[in-house]
Amino acid sequence: MRMGEDLFQTLREQMLAEIAVEAALTFEHTGKAAFSERVMHAVGAIPRHEFVPVELQPYAYQNRPLPIGYDKTVSQPYIVALMTDLLEPEAGDVVLEVGAGAGYQAAILASLVKRVYSMDIIEELAAGARRRLKRLGHDNVEIKVANGYYGWPERAPYDKIMVTAAADLIPPPLLGQLRPGGRMVIPTGIPDRQALYLVEKSASGAISTREILPVRFSELEDPGEIAGIA
Repeated sequence: MRMGEDLFQTLREQMLAEIAVEAALTFEHTGKAAFSERVMHAVGAIPRHEFVPVELQPYAYQNRPLPIGYDKTVSQPYIVALMTDLLEPEAGDVVLEVGAGAGYQAAILASLVKRVYSMDIIEELAAGARRRLKRLGHDNVEIKVANGYYGWPERAPYDKIMVTAAADLIPPPLLGQLRPGGRMVIPTGIPDRQALYLVEKSASGAISTREILPVRFSELEDPGEIAGIA
């Protein structure tokens, strides 16, 4: 039996409260005791239950990752909120997302920025995300099936880049496609020692990075040493 929208709304409010508590508890790592009102409103407005299998919808607003098939998950709401807040999305931004998954993060970004270009290497996930986002009215998202390591050079440069799969090192093509003055949020590291990083590119093109906190993400497909800056 499908749960009612009133109950989902109550569960969303509880989820937001849990995110706020966790933000305060992780302040020493992140430097953020609370996330922006725009980000929290977007997270609260997106129906997460639409992005998980029907049998998991009763658990959609728990502050935990949930499986979506193909050994992938929809990320924990706190992590989604944190990564979105670190990105500092603005209304006029063009954003690249690497790792579309079910489309949940793309939906949140789409409600905050001008345009989202999202990629996934798994065709079935990309197709499902495309259908879901269209049904929910997010017409400013375009999804491509490809290896996100290389980015999407035809749509570059990007004001912001969000990566939701971990690479051993930050992919050079993504650095090349980030606009001067832009920001990227990306998990990096070997599987047992991943951390979330904020990457900033100065107006002159200089790159700086800051480690935020330990995380665990599925791995980004890495083509090895053959990739260059796109």
